[in-house]
Amino acid sequence: MSRIGKKPITLPANVTISVGTDNNVTVKGPKGTLVQNVDPDIKVSVQEKEIIVERPTEQKRHKALHGLYRALVNNMVEGVSNGYKLQLEIVGVGYKATATNNVLELSLGYSHNIYLAIPKEIKVTTLTEKGKNPTITLEGIDKQLVGQVAAKIKSLRKVEPYKGKGVRSVGEQVRRKAGKTASKK
Repeated sequence: MSRIGKKPITLPANVTISVGTDNNVTVKGPKGTLVQNVDPDIKVSVQEKEIIVERPTEQKRHKALHGLYRALVNNMVEGVSNGYKLQLEIVGVGYKATATNNVLELSLGYSHNIYLAIPKEIKVTTLTEKGKNPTITLEGIDKQLVGQVAAKIKSLRKVEPYKGKGVRSVGEQVRRKAGKTASKK
């Protein structure tokens, strides 16, 4: 059983949190501001330099929401203080990526280039070095949004198991399959 919800969240010195009357939690930090609506049953309170998330009963629903909202608030605190960074690499001959004005242009072996509009909350940069695979770096304060954009980019050309071509996270291991072998009699 998970005990994530019971852990208090330590509040960094440069981050402030406020809980509204309608259970909206607002977290402000040096990188920006995030707002999360919390279920009315779950109580979020600030005690000195810690955030405490409490549930009213031991119902299965309340236990699930307890851990969920504790994790979401923790991700908000982490995001406004440090931010989130995700790197993707493109593996394949002729595969390229360029970013201009939050529009990502991808050349992934299709008959046309793919243009992907990136939300303004996320900063996207591309890097192409000779002898290395092109990399895309996504930076933002909202962990969910950064992950969602990365998943969308990865879905445009999934990694295939024979040659390993496609878009993957940096450091991601891909299980390779052996190709066909000629049978000998």
